[in-house]
Amino acid sequence: MSTNSGFAGSLPSPAVPRVRGWIARLIPGPTGLRGREAWRAAVGAALGLLVAATFSRLLSAGPATAWLVAPLGASAVLAFAVPASPLAQPWSVVAGNTLSALVGIACANAIPDPAWAGGVAVGVAMLLMVRLRCLHPPGGAVALLMAITHVTGFHFALFPVLLNSLLLVLMGVVYNSATGHAYPRAQVLPTEPGLQPVQGRRFTEADLDVALDRFHEVVDISRADLHELLEHAEMAAYQRKLGALRCGDAMSRDPVSVQFGTPLREAWELMRDRRVKALPVVDRARRICGIVTTADFMRLADPGRPEGLADRLQAMLLPSGTTHSDKPEVVGQVMTRSVRVAGEDRPLADLVPIFAEDGHHHIPILDAEQRLAGMITQTDLFRTLLRTSQH
Repeated sequence: MSTNSGFAGSLPSPAVPRVRGWIARLIPGPTGLRGREAWRAAVGAALGLLVAATFSRLLSAGPATAWLVAPLGASAVLAFAVPASPLAQPWSVVAGNTLSALVGIACANAIPDPAWAGGVAVGVAMLLMVRLRCLHPPGGAVALLMAITHVTGFHFALFPVLLNSLLLVLMGVVYNSATGHAYPRAQVLPTEPGLQPVQGRRFTEADLDVALDRFHEVVDISRADLHELLEHAEMAAYQRKLGALRCGDAMSRDPVSVQFGTPLREAWELMRDRRVKALPVVDRARRICGIVTTADFMRLADPGRPEGLADRLQAMLLPSGTTHSDKPEVVGQVMTRSVRVAGEDRPLADLVPIFAEDGHHHIPILDAEQRLAGMITQTDLFRTLLRTSQH
């Protein structure tokens, strides 16, 4: 019997999966630039450099190295291939390159050894770019170029570095905007960070800030774009869970409704008897002309004064008995005229953000002839979500 037979079924060394995992990290992932988008970025980078080089050359009769810096090619790749990146924004390109040039020139003047000068220049430039919020990878190349070629004139940071960068950014704004890519891209949300929920209400913007802070690395996507990306991801998740469900599959059919001239007391008693918080207001053809909710009644009763609220509400519901009155008498005088509606064939997933963020609790559903066919409430939506998640 072979002495090695006992090892035939042995597990591999724990180091093997770790090595395989490390090797797997070396495999490049997709860049996101495919087909026409790759061509769009390539043409833009070429045009950007052409414009920067042409106008800069007009100001100098010397060799190309006197009016165009090579790291500008890397800046062009960022500005046109990934215009949404925080590292490719105009401030990062212009300030990052110019600041790095100044640092590199200072190091060339202060440190005779080009190896030491280059290393110090890149390190200091990186720290300053982070501090001034203009981190731009080609800036490191600019600092290194100044140091190892021993550029000692600080005017070189203004021309060609600053002018090159400005011209490239200007071309980036024009070209990216013309081809459907916002540039510059907003890096922060327009609202103040706080407890405003991201779509789906599972986490807030404050939670997003905490997660980014704990990451301890530069995330090459703006906070605003990350927020939008998460919203799209949550919507895709809802659509996957809801599948092919339409609004007509989840709505309550033949909802109770009122008309413009329905007396307020009648509408209030109808809401109380049916235990609903909203009534669609329809015309004789059952087309929507408004919606009346408990909030509409409470607003008239002045909920800001809790004392005697019930008595004021009852007084408001009593008919005046006169032909002319300043007091609202019918539903049409208190209803909300602007109504959010949806068709029976609309995907149910489309209503998730409306309920989650827009403050809606009831959405009338219309048939193909734009007549009232049903009503979807938050309860209807959540019940359908629960039912689909169990299958």
